[in-house]
Amino acid sequence: MVALPHSTSLLGRRGRLALDELLASLVVDGYLLAEDAKQVRMGARSGRTTVELHPLVVIANAKLPNQRVPGRPLSLEGLTEWLAAQSGLPYLKIDPMKINAAAVTQVVSHGYAQRHRILPVDAAAGEVTFATCEPFDAAWATDLAHMLRRDVRRVVANPLDINRYLLEFYGVQRSIQLAQDTKTTGYDSSAILNFEQLVELGKNGEVGADDRHVVHIVDWLLQYAFEQRASDIHLEPRREAGQMDVAEKRRPQDGRIKTRSSTGREVELRISSMPTAFGEKMVMRIFDPDIVAKDFSQLGFSSEEDARWRSMVERPHGIVLVTGPTGSGKTTTLYSTLKHLATPAINVCTVEDPIEMVSPEFNQMQVQPAIDLDFATGVRTLLRQDPDIIMIGEIRDLETAQMAVQASLTGHLVLSTLHTNDAPSAVTRLLDLGVPHYLSQSTLTGVVAQRLVRTLCAHCKHATEQDPHEWVALTHGWSLPVPEQVFKPVGCLECRHTGFMGRTGIYEMMQLSPRLRGLISSQLDLGNFGTAALAEGLCPLRISAATQVARGLTTVKEVLMVLPPIEAISEDAV
Repeated sequence: MVALPHSTSLLGRRGRLALDELLASLVVDGYLLAEDAKQVRMGARSGRTTVELHPLVVIANAKLPNQRVPGRPLSLEGLTEWLAAQSGLPYLKIDPMKINAAAVTQVVSHGYAQRHRILPVDAAAGEVTFATCEPFDAAWATDLAHMLRRDVRRVVANPLDINRYLLEFYGVQRSIQLAQDTKTTGYDSSAILNFEQLVELGKNGEVGADDRHVVHIVDWLLQYAFEQRASDIHLEPRREAGQMDVAEKRRPQDGRIKTRSSTGREVELRISSMPTAFGEKMVMRIFDPDIVAKDFSQLGFSSEEDARWRSMVERPHGIVLVTGPTGSGKTTTLYSTLKHLATPAINVCTVEDPIEMVSPEFNQMQVQPAIDLDFATGVRTLLRQDPDIIMIGEIRDLETAQMAVQASLTGHLVLSTLHTNDAPSAVTRLLDLGVPHYLSQSTLTGVVAQRLVRTLCAHCKHATEQDPHEWVALTHGWSLPVPEQVFKPVGCLECRHTGFMGRTGIYEMMQLSPRLRGLISSQLDLGNFGTAALAEGLCPLRISAATQVARGLTTVKEVLMVLPPIEAISEDAV
């Protein structure tokens, strides 16, 4: 929100904010209509609004239209920015991971901070910074500067954030201190259960007070990660910190747990530990069901891609492959497709390594190399379970490829993944594994190569002209017209000032036509095969990406970071 010059109604005022004054100032500055302001006043006076709420919260809760930005309501964060400008103080969006809670909570007591609606956010040798939602109430700052013998700097922050982090900073710091105290007094660590049990028992209150402090710290970290839409949580050991007191510390280990977000949605964490010089490094991959398995319509297919994909996967038998590097969204495409296909009358079975997300619609099997349960053995077992659709996590070797072919020949639809740069290269990969060309001819239905690109934040993206040199670098030999208008990232509170929010897929879909099947031979020329695929309607990844840019969903720079370089495509074609 861009503020106009200070409105006269707030200039020179002292004390805490009043609702009537704020409404009048917003009307003067052109953010509110007088009639809307009147409705808020009437609501507050009639008791429909809780009087204990900060006046900015009262206004934001009314969801009034922002007269300066048509089509958008007045948000609490936008109102806070406006208030900061009115008071002449800096605005701050509180990021708890950038604040040393141990240091700032030592500056003032929780009671003092709560009484003055302030939150310490930085503590240096000569200066302490406090976030406030009452910028015109400054008496406490003078007194505190005298007591602390340090300068007091004030910034303006969202009142709800101040209340929330007052509880969390002081609560988490108390938990850390008590957990450390119990450690020094000889607390019996053998009573600690595994990570998942600690989280669940802590919620139910079924463990002792000492255990709950640890659970409080862990739960706070998880909730923050969920809110920030993080994909992974990294816990890295250092020389003086981060040792895990567990029995096995010499070899990497994998595991999984389930927890819940603050909204109650179940979230699964896949945990991987790795021994390092200073202890064990741990990464927790966050699998949110809403992200891992999107609705079929949310995969980012164009109408043509949607029709082609459906024609490949809605067949009773055949092999459909999804290719791309790690992190390109192959799992999401497969899970979303399986959820679309699964009905009570369809038996969907999977063999995975690991099981990315447990789904009640599927019968899922985990690969166990220690007991010789590999992909090929798993598929062999599944074939005796009368499946209709089989999903193989990855075709890595000839034995697995042979089992996929056998399953297809016996009337099953098989979905799986390969690691190749583009769709035509999947055919040569099968030949390289040792699959006879005539079996590929008769079983392979289609191949989809894909990548994931970040999408522009819809709240702040800005229209601009496309650099023609960038466009040529993207389209590379394809005479696509430069779009009249594209968008560039800006950055706002909604996207955490990154300019991007969410991701979408770009796809290269190759459906095996009779002509393409006829070209598959033991001495396949990939260059000629790729040219024929283009003639049969294959739309390359670069053109799919250019379409997404022209639609205003992403940028050329973004897609060029994930597309295979031209040299890689040429090498595959040799």
